[in-house]
Amino acid sequence: MKLGLLILSCAFSFLGITGGPLLLKLYFLHGGSRKWLSSWLQMAGFPVIIIPLAVLYIRRDRNLPNIEFFASRKLLVYAGLIGLFQGIDTVLYSYGLSFLPVSTSALIFTTQLVFTSFVSFFWVKQKFTPYSINAIVVIILGSVLLGIRRSSDRPHGVTNSQYLLGFFSSIAAAAILAVILVSTQVAYAKANQAMTYPIALQFQVCMSFSATFFCTIGGLINKDFMALEKEASEFDLGTQMYYLVLVSNMVVWQLLFIGRVGMIFCSSSLFAGVFAASILPFTQIAAVLAFHENFTGEKGMALALTLWGFTSYFYGSYRKKTKETKSLNPSS
Repeated sequence: MKLGLLILSCAFSFLGITGGPLLLKLYFLHGGSRKWLSSWLQMAGFPVIIIPLAVLYIRRDRNLPNIEFFASRKLLVYAGLIGLFQGIDTVLYSYGLSFLPVSTSALIFTTQLVFTSFVSFFWVKQKFTPYSINAIVVIILGSVLLGIRRSSDRPHGVTNSQYLLGFFSSIAAAAILAVILVSTQVAYAKANQAMTYPIALQFQVCMSFSATFFCTIGGLINKDFMALEKEASEFDLGTQMYYLVLVSNMVVWQLLFIGRVGMIFCSSSLFAGVFAASILPFTQIAAVLAFHENFTGEKGMALALTLWGFTSYFYGSYRKKTKETKSLNPSS
């Protein structure tokens, strides 16, 4: 059952990682400009999680009284605090994507694997290997290459300062995502109750509620919600399409978060980070096909460096797992 849940979670994450940035960029390309609103959209679809939670509650095994269905207050407090970081992360991501091509944003966001490795090292004592160090170095080099050669990648109408703002906002978002991934795993470990998938979903609901509240306050202060009607009337694709894009964003981004919480529950935060980074080529191809983005030589080199880093990381993980298996079973 856990393997099936992991596969389903990976599928949800795949849809969210590839579809979410495309839908959000569609909003920005055709007249949308509200950063707080776009951040709010990424989190506000969390009520859909109540549907699978209700099904799981009805179908719960009442013969297992020692397994609690509801999350503890302590765990929900952790979720609320992490949710504030999630809210900040979505705002930074929105700023980055509004000024960068999707393919470039996806490349920069692979640095989350670097940050996740470092945060895991200091927080949960994740060990480095020569292969993981190599992966970190080449992924950093790929991001530096994009930053240096920004003139060949800057979209029409975006100034040099806006491009740099988008670049560093994306880097910051990737760093905060690493903290979110690892802190979620730590919260699970300190829950003082048996972690089940329903509890993991409740954790995500509380985290998303907290992030939505944060983005709602920002949107109200910035008057983003008051501008909805005007922005819809000026949207290039029409008013109906405008609201369809907003609703689609809410649904697709929630698939990503449901998938992420499932992967952390079934495996680890580092696995969730590696999987998210490994979807990079699909996101780039989708962006080039959907928005006819230029795939410059610098992007090609950055992609090659990133794939090299992934290969090194996965090979190192495989070697480590094989070595641990042999040490546990010396006769094999």
